[in-house]
Amino acid sequence: MDTPLRTRFAPSPTGHLHIGNARTAIMNWLFTRHGRGRFVLRIEDTDRDRSTEASETAILEDLRWLGLDWDEGPQEGGDYGPYRQSERTALYAEEVNRLRDTDHLYPCYCTAEELEARRKAMLDRGESAHYDGRCRRLTQEEKRRFENEGRRPAFRFRVTQEEAVFEDVIKGQIAFQSENIGDFIVVRPDGMPMYNFACVVDDHHMHISHVIRGDDHVSNTPRQVLLYQAFGWEHPAFAHIPMILGKDHQRLSKRHGATSVAQYRESGYLPEALVNFLSLLSWSSESGDEILSIDRLVREFNFGRVSKSAAVFDVEKLDWMNGVYIRGLDVDRLAEMILPEMKKAGYPVSSQEEARTMASLFHDKLEKLSQIREKAKILFQEDVDPEDDEAKEMLNLPEAEPVFAAFLKAMASTDPWNAETFKNILKTVQSETGIKGKHLWMPIRVALTGQVHGPDLPRVAEILGYDTCRKFLKKALQYKKG
Repeated sequence: MDTPLRTRFAPSPTGHLHIGNARTAIMNWLFTRHGRGRFVLRIEDTDRDRSTEASETAILEDLRWLGLDWDEGPQEGGDYGPYRQSERTALYAEEVNRLRDTDHLYPCYCTAEELEARRKAMLDRGESAHYDGRCRRLTQEEKRRFENEGRRPAFRFRVTQEEAVFEDVIKGQIAFQSENIGDFIVVRPDGMPMYNFACVVDDHHMHISHVIRGDDHVSNTPRQVLLYQAFGWEHPAFAHIPMILGKDHQRLSKRHGATSVAQYRESGYLPEALVNFLSLLSWSSESGDEILSIDRLVREFNFGRVSKSAAVFDVEKLDWMNGVYIRGLDVDRLAEMILPEMKKAGYPVSSQEEARTMASLFHDKLEKLSQIREKAKILFQEDVDPEDDEAKEMLNLPEAEPVFAAFLKAMASTDPWNAETFKNILKTVQSETGIKGKHLWMPIRVALTGQVHGPDLPRVAEILGYDTCRKFLKKALQYKKG
C-alpha cells in the first residue's frame, strides 16, 4: 500500500516570510494539491531568543494572502500535533533518551570559543571544518571535572558510517563522506533540540512523505539521514529545489531589492501573479505558457520539469506578469484594490464609484497597484509644470500658442463639459488652425498634465473639470509667451 502523500512547510517565526521560503511553500502546496495529499504547517520556534508571536502571525497572513491553505497546523489542529516545536519538547526529550540508550549520543563540553578556535585552525590548514571528536571518549573523571567547572554539555550524534547516501527527487543520488560531516550537535546545553534533530523527529511523527525545500538544505540532509537510520525509521523522499539568485547571479538578498512577501504585497503585486511567477522559478509548464492560473499550476505541476539549475529572480518579468493580471481584473475589483492606495496618497477619493473612475482610466497603465499613487497625481495637482525637457519642448512648439488660444476660445461657448465635448473642441481647433496630429494634442496634454504620455486625454479633461482645464491652458499660454 502506498504511503499517503503528506508534505509540510515549516517556517521559523524570526522575521518576515522571505520570498525564497514562499517559493518553497508554493512548491510544496502545488505538489500536494496535485497529488490530493495533506499539506501541513509546522512552526519551528525552537530559537527562543528570536522567535516571536508577531512574526508567526505575519507569516500566516502572508501565506493566506498568497492563497496557500493548509490542512493541519497550529490553529487548525490535526492528528499529529501540536504543530509548534516549542510545544513538542517532551517528545524530543523522549527521543533523545532513545538515542542515548543506544549510544548514538555523547555529551560534549566544548565551549563556543574552543570550537571556534579549532574551526579556524582547521580552515587555516586547508581542512574542512568539522568537529574533531574531542569529547567522544571522555572518561567519567573528565566529565566530572568539566561539570565541576560549571560546564553544561550539549549532546552530539556519534557518526560511525563512512558515508551518508540518499536519493534526491531532483538531483539524483547524493553521497556525503562522514569525514565532512563530523559528530554534530542534536541538543543544546539548555536542552533545546537543534534543527536537524527536531526536524527528523517531527517529520517522522507527522508521517511526512516528502520533504521539499531549498538546496541550501542539502548539507543538512546527510545528518538527517543518519538520524533516521539510528532510530530505525524510513526517511521521507527528499526534493531540493534550486536556489533563487539575483540578476548578478549572487544569492538573492536585500541588495537586489525587496526580499519578503510583505514588501511585494505592500508594493501592489497581486497574489496570483506572485504565485505564478515564483512557480516558474526552476519549473516550467510543458505547454511553454507563462501565464498560468492556480488551477493549471496545480494540474500540471510535477518534479520532472524542475530544473537542477539556480533560478534568476527577474523583477522586470514579475512586473510584466503582474500587469497582465491587473489588466485581467474587472474594473470594480480593481477599484476595490486601488482605493486603499489612493487613500495612502492622500487623494480625495473615498467612494467606490470614484475609485472606479480611476480604475477605468488607468486599467491598462498599471504594473503594480501602488503605481496608481504616482499616475493619478495628474488629476489632483493644484498647478501644472512640465515634468521634463520633452514636455517643455511641447509647450514651446510654434503650434502651441495658436492651439491654446483656439482651444480657450472654443471652450467659452461649451456646455456641458465632458470627454465628447473635449473631442469636439479638438476637431474645431484642428479645422480653424490647420494643426493636427501630435502638434495639436501633445501641447494640450502637457498643458493639462505636465506629461507627454498618459491615459486617455478626453477622459482626463472630463475628470479635471471645465474650470481646472481652463486655468491650466491659460497658464500654458503664458508659458509659451514667456
